[in-house]
Amino acid sequence: MDIQNSVAVVTGANRGLGRHFAAELVKRGAKVYAGARNPSSIDLPDVVPLQIDITDPHSVAAAAATASDATLLINNAGIDTRTDLLDGDFDNIRLEMETHFFGTLRATRAFVPVIEANGGGGVVNVLSVLSWIHIAPHEAYSTAKAASWAATNALRLRLAPKGIQVTALHVGYLDTDMAATVGSPKGDPAVVAAITLDGVQAGAHEVLADDLSKNVRAGLSADLTALYPQLTGPQA
Repeated sequence: MDIQNSVAVVTGANRGLGRHFAAELVKRGAKVYAGARNPSSIDLPDVVPLQIDITDPHSVAAAAATASDATLLINNAGIDTRTDLLDGDFDNIRLEMETHFFGTLRATRAFVPVIEANGGGGVVNVLSVLSWIHIAPHEAYSTAKAASWAATNALRLRLAPKGIQVTALHVGYLDTDMAATVGSPKGDPAVVAAITLDGVQAGAHEVLADDLSKNVRAGLSADLTALYPQLTGPQA
């Protein structure tokens, strides 16, 4: 896909990885709608602030009507409530699914007709290494991301005949507000944004942005204990 001549919509573009996506797209010559629930929080130059709350059907429909020239959708908006499945707040679990699965799907369904009408283009779904490996305290988050991964694969097959390529980004922790309390090594979101757009330009189905994602992806074909070594120990 030609990034330079694209018209991109980035959800969650007011901070973190989304902000870096918007900045990198501008740098590469794209027109950018920088989406956020509060568009006044967008502080990037040379972008068009766009009000969009992916959990609100009316907001998503209005955004698709406003960005009627879009050719690229980057589904980046997300949250991490750090909720466990067994004892965590059920409303938080629902919120994770509403955001990462239903919200991403809602935005995709709204923008696909727009992108198709404009001659085709692309959709990027920001997933995670936690789409594949599911650990505390991110159980609700990773479950929702796994559902979004499944939807990404299904939609990739549906959208290819429409001239719309679907790219999934898988990455570990990034140096952003969402991972501020995480002590593990973190990647540079500016680098990840650039790597991802390189992949979109090249027509990649998946972008594995770090060694952790590459190793876990490779481990999916191994015995389950390769990803969950704790299963080899004494059972409670």
